[in-house]
Amino acid sequence: MRSAPFTALGTFAHTPKRGHLEIIEHGLVHVDASGIISDVIRPDQPRYQAVREQAATSGQLIEGGPGSLFLPGMVDLHIHAPQWPQLGQALHLPLDRWLNEYTFPLEARYLDPALARAVYPQLVQTLLANGTTTGVYFSSIHQEASEVLAKTCLDAGQRAFVGRVVMDDPSHCPDDYRDASARTGLDGTLDFITFVRAMTGNESALVQPMVTPRFIPSCTDQALEGLGNMAGDQQCRVQTHCSEGDWQHQFVIDRFGHSDTYMLREFGLLRPGSVLAHANFLSGPDMQTIAQEKAGIAHCPLSNAYLANSVFPLRQALDLGLRVGLGTDIAGGPSPSLFENCRYAISSSRMLEDGVDPARSAEERGRAGSRIDFMEAYWLATAGGAQVLDIPVGRFEPGCCFDALLVDPSGPHSNIHCHPGISDTAKALFQKVLYHLTRSDIRKVWVDGVVVLNQDR
Repeated sequence: MRSAPFTALGTFAHTPKRGHLEIIEHGLVHVDASGIISDVIRPDQPRYQAVREQAATSGQLIEGGPGSLFLPGMVDLHIHAPQWPQLGQALHLPLDRWLNEYTFPLEARYLDPALARAVYPQLVQTLLANGTTTGVYFSSIHQEASEVLAKTCLDAGQRAFVGRVVMDDPSHCPDDYRDASARTGLDGTLDFITFVRAMTGNESALVQPMVTPRFIPSCTDQALEGLGNMAGDQQCRVQTHCSEGDWQHQFVIDRFGHSDTYMLREFGLLRPGSVLAHANFLSGPDMQTIAQEKAGIAHCPLSNAYLANSVFPLRQALDLGLRVGLGTDIAGGPSPSLFENCRYAISSSRMLEDGVDPARSAEERGRAGSRIDFMEAYWLATAGGAQVLDIPVGRFEPGCCFDALLVDPSGPHSNIHCHPGISDTAKALFQKVLYHLTRSDIRKVWVDGVVVLNQDR
């Protein structure tokens, strides 16, 4: 259901370009009946007062209130939906044990779709409450459970990209959790694509399917080649893991004599809109290839700290022109908040720049010029992620969808405090929001101009 047209009044903060924070105080943002921003009006424009009065008279004015901020909704590029019940568990283990002792046995249980119906609504509502208006989801190998996930996102009003996972190689997948054959995985993927596109109420494609090989080590050549062909035939985006840790990166080199990136391109899986999770061990030529193919990277800084064996060279990737956004990597990352991952993106970039081993000299310890700042971090979580997916969100500009958050830190339990004469500017508030926000500070969430979460009710 679409909202009626409305005009939002308040302070709007966004990062339309990397490294550039724009703040519009007392701004008016007009949203049309289809949820698209049709106009952004600043107080110094001659028609400002007339537009404001007309919106108020017609009952279409939404006011943010003093001390509040409108922010673009966040784009989470990497979520493992079936892993939600194990969030925060077993992260003391190495990746292979974490997968085989916890993750794969849990994901196998989604053969029973009742588990999906119990888990997925809670996951999606939690993400919305944390400001995630667009989610990119791995499901499991199970058809019905994957359909439940897509329908849950649609019912909740969240913009979503969902993939039914393919993993068919018997030598690297558990016997009780793999596709019976490459053909099973391919047929299941095509059936899922058809289901999502035909869902009642999804005529605007709020929820879209993705081709989803888990990663090269879990798939046979037949499955990878077939999925690449399907992505082209169906004009469907792709998501997978790429050079996440030492083991995966080296496995692909040993199997094919080439890197993960090279082989994804060979199989037709490196395409515009492809989302490559992690990508910590990319070479210079790998980065150039990804940039040329207009694919993108889901940088998962919190998860990388636990399971990826390295820090992603984010600054290098950005300076080479790669499309990069952020991902929580639930449940490898133990937080559902992209605000938390903004903070870790900043801190991990600083650690890469300065180094972490005090036994080394300062000159040898780090990688110079690696840091990012708070503006770049928020760009990654909003407009950067939107650029990876090539969707019109993450900015308060005409033609963009009104996917937005209203942040109000005036509640009694907020960690955000601004002090007169010290930290009372809108820019100071934005920085404090980035570093201190919790879900209780997010009062309302819109997707396509529709309120999908309202904590005032």
